[in-house]
Amino acid sequence: MNNNDIFKKLRVALMLRDDQIVEILELVDFRMSKGEIGNFFRNENHENFMECGDQVLRNFLNGLVIHLRGTKENPKKPNEVLAKNKAEIPVKAPSEKPKTELAPKAAFKKKPASKPKPGSKKPAPKVQVVEKVKFNNGKNKKA
Repeated sequence: MNNNDIFKKLRVALMLRDDQIVEILELVDFRMSKGEIGNFFRNENHENFMECGDQVLRNFLNGLVIHLRGTKENPKKPNEVLAKNKAEIPVKAPSEKPKTELAPKAAFKKKPASKPKPGSKKPAPKVQVVEKVKFNNGKNKKA
């Protein structure tokens, strides 16, 4: 597991957005743009993928401690901070369609099977599309 994986897992577990990560890094005077942070979370095969260095992860973890616990002068409760972050995440509301009451459906009656009409077309006989082929797998054997 590399630094990128750790960074991704922390981001998902704490439900952090890129702008929140930038703010956390600024708590320890480490400047980084949202674009650079987004490159850490890309697929390894992507052309803009960037390896997360030890310095970036170290500063993020130190900033995360300050973000969750606060400083000695201004302590915070981590659970309250996490609840506040969770409340900031917009929840997708179900579509606001007017609800219409549906009348109960009538009992389903099965129609009797219809007899084929005289003069209707008969299905064409099956034609063999692929001929039987004998494969030698590249070997020339004499029978």
